[in-house]
Amino acid sequence: MVTSQPEGARLSRSLGLAEITLSGIGIILGAGIYALIGTAAAGAGNAVWLAFAISAVVALFTALSYAELSSMFPKAGAEYEYTTAAVGGYIAFIVGWLIIFSGIIGAATVALGFGGYFTGLFGIDQVLAAGGLIAVLTVILIIGVKESAAVAGLFTLIEAVGLVLIIIAGLPLLGSVDYLEMPLGISGVFTAAALVFFAYQGFEEMVKFSEETREPEKTVPKALMIALAVCTLLYILVCIAAVSVVGWEGLAGSDAPFAEVATVAWGPWGADLLSVIALFATANTVLLMLLAASRISYGMARAGSLPGPLARVHETRKTPYLAILVAAIGAVLFLFAGDIGFVASVTNFTIFVTFMIVNLSVILLRYRSPDQKRAFLVPGRIGRMPVLPLFGIVTSIFLFFQLTPEIIAIGTLLVIIGGIVALFMGREDQGRDGG
Repeated sequence: MVTSQPEGARLSRSLGLAEITLSGIGIILGAGIYALIGTAAAGAGNAVWLAFAISAVVALFTALSYAELSSMFPKAGAEYEYTTAAVGGYIAFIVGWLIIFSGIIGAATVALGFGGYFTGLFGIDQVLAAGGLIAVLTVILIIGVKESAAVAGLFTLIEAVGLVLIIIAGLPLLGSVDYLEMPLGISGVFTAAALVFFAYQGFEEMVKFSEETREPEKTVPKALMIALAVCTLLYILVCIAAVSVVGWEGLAGSDAPFAEVATVAWGPWGADLLSVIALFATANTVLLMLLAASRISYGMARAGSLPGPLARVHETRKTPYLAILVAAIGAVLFLFAGDIGFVASVTNFTIFVTFMIVNLSVILLRYRSPDQKRAFLVPGRIGRMPVLPLFGIVTSIFLFFQLTPEIIAIGTLLVIIGGIVALFMGREDQGRDGG
């Protein structure tokens, strides 16, 4: 049963291209590059930039698919809406379940990263700082999406400054190392690419702003492409600069790799500056992860697949306040989830599975709904078969199998649990008609 809402209790369409693009850049940049470049360098060596480039190609294939689907279904439920139309409600529920889970646990993990930096600077308990951050960001999210986007935009500019500083630090030393040095060979680069895909997580979250965006059919696809291009360029330049300053050994051996680069380049004050910027980077990622998790929860609840109260919208603030609160409470409960590398890999499992299904949805809908309006179309096709989504499926499968057996086992367990919950919610019968 579709959940009804009072007249006027809809999300506010107040976001334009600039807000969506900056929000996308903010969640993509975020904590991934700040936290994972050291671990990635241990596997890829000085060729860590290549690992980021490989992940970018995989992200591009799927970003194009997201752009087409978001132009067909500009709704907050995003992947849930797409997969419901393409493969039915049962699979759609599992996909939505995985995305909500990864958003909540990812927010908790990155909040702990914020707590670690905060502890180093001010001596406050890490978990307490992480919980305090989640509480403050929850209030901002409930106040309004326009206000949340403004905060995200400001934080995005600050964290981008941090990456630019790393690039500046490496400029005098460009060419000082072999940028194709791979201590573990090309297999180490592929393994690193599977890990750092977490650093690209976020472009798929942009489509969840569709119901709060003006002209979403055109604005969201354009913002997707711009955000992904900007972040890919920054990532590659940052990787090249960082290994130029300290080499892959210096990055791999440090718990705070960018602080290490800043220390070598400018001394102790440089490390403190990068730590402060990292506070904004991690806070921004938590903000946008909670926002995205709450929006897909809202979309699924409105469709009747999650409890109806999650679809309630605040009468004056026009935000799904109960969905926001549930996402925040879930993140607090997961503050003891573990280190960011492990959880990033679990999150990547959910992302790779989701991307396979999203790309498959584009292919299926080209055949099932060829006449449906598409404001954006993935280029390149053979007959009705779009080629790039097929590449998206193949490359996602390839990176999926770079994950460790332990991560695949944990991710598979999440899928099984989601399937059981989907049966409990009765989505199999409801979703057979594709809606």
